[in-house]
Amino acid sequence: MGGGLLASLGARYLTGSSDASAAVDVGGGYALVADDESNVLRLYDRSRSGAPVKTWDLGGALGIKKEADIEAAARVGDTVYWTGSLGNNKDGKYKAERNTVFTTKLTGSGAATEIVFGSAYKGLREDLVAWDAAHGNRYGFAAGTAAGRIPKSIDGFNVEGLEFAPGSTSTAYLGFRAPLAPAVPGGRALVVPVTNMDRVVAGTAKPVFGEPIEMDLGGLAVRDIRKNAKDQYLILAGSWAADDNSDPYALYQWDGNPAHAPVKRADLPTTDPGGWEAVVAVPDLRVRGARVQLITDSGSADLYGDGKEAKDLDHPEWKKSRAAWFTLR
Repeated sequence: MGGGLLASLGARYLTGSSDASAAVDVGGGYALVADDESNVLRLYDRSRSGAPVKTWDLGGALGIKKEADIEAAARVGDTVYWTGSLGNNKDGKYKAERNTVFTTKLTGSGAATEIVFGSAYKGLREDLVAWDAAHGNRYGFAAGTAAGRIPKSIDGFNVEGLEFAPGSTSTAYLGFRAPLAPAVPGGRALVVPVTNMDRVVAGTAKPVFGEPIEMDLGGLAVRDIRKNAKDQYLILAGSWAADDNSDPYALYQWDGNPAHAPVKRADLPTTDPGGWEAVVAVPDLRVRGARVQLITDSGSADLYGDGKEAKDLDHPEWKKSRAAWFTLR
């Protein structure tokens, strides 16, 4: 496998937010996109540049005023699971809002998509720390979540991937941007299964964790993980570091089996502002020339050469994330 990729169809710019962090295909050429600077979900036409066609602010339903730092999503039928990073903020401070996993329910599809809030769980971070401590602090979760520890460090704590195991509607894979395992350069990316995620978010059970999966992604970490109906997975791999826009990115193909290693499918270009952050949908990876759409988080980029980060621009229409199609060869 391998061969690389070729960008096609040019860029699309999703305006109204510059910090895209997770995306879910809702059919008809549309996608729900979250960002990590608000609790707003936005519905975009995947084929066009411009503003969202609909928005939903879920802060009230979640009972929070600050951002949940939404970093990943996974769809099961008409239910979409969303998770915050579960880590500290960039200053190393604990913010309870980030310790949130929640669901939304979908009706309709495409431009007619509507969503309603489902349920939420706000204790997964503590559960993961306790689980790791019970297994000899193998991954250093307690240290990674300690006061003053920044999340985007090789031994930090930061979740950025979420997808369900092959054939399962209950076992979810949590993909970590940090830590690497072990936490040294050249370490392996970490995925921790939650075997009863459906019951956890519904509030009917405490989480049960499966055997962790350590992946060789060439020293990179999980930035997104997405599968299709054929249980073919793409892992978007990138740096664990905070300032990583110029660092390598790659796509890895995987079959979801913990005993099987992912295989690099392509390296990604890093010449455009922002870091690759979300895989919208996974095509049939057996088809040569299959196309995949990726979206950047451009919040820290100076988009207009004015010295301002995109997230700090004065007008929403100036904020934008880049969406690009790539043809897998």
